[in-house]
Amino acid sequence: MSEFSRRTGVSLRSLRYYEEWKLLNPTRLENGYRDYAESDIKKVELIQLYFSLGLTAKEIMDFFDCLFQNGEKRQCLPNAIEVGERKLGVIKNQIEILRKAESQLEKSIFRWRHLISQTEDLK
Repeated sequence: MSEFSRRTGVSLRSLRYYEEWKLLNPTRLENGYRDYAESDIKKVELIQLYFSLGLTAKEIMDFFDCLFQNGEKRQCLPNAIEVGERKLGVIKNQIEILRKAESQLEKSIFRWRHLISQTEDLK
């Protein structure tokens, strides 16, 4: 597990947490060590992304299988769509807020630079 933790940059504690929620299911070797597949790296990246977007472990678990089953588990699709659309709405709102903040800061910086140049011209 420590090698996989190093490769993904995710703590051992987080990896265990993902296993508890069935987001990761490594096979167990005879010696009890976990054996992660290469595809688990992509799963960990997605888990980290979804947590950074504010999804809970339950929300991720509820639709995670749909991501890796290519819709083969059709019963998960309506929930996956609902969670995805809800989170997409939140993200779009955050982007709009950031765009407004960006615009306001650009205007303020322009104004402040103009004030400095006027002050320097008076010297």
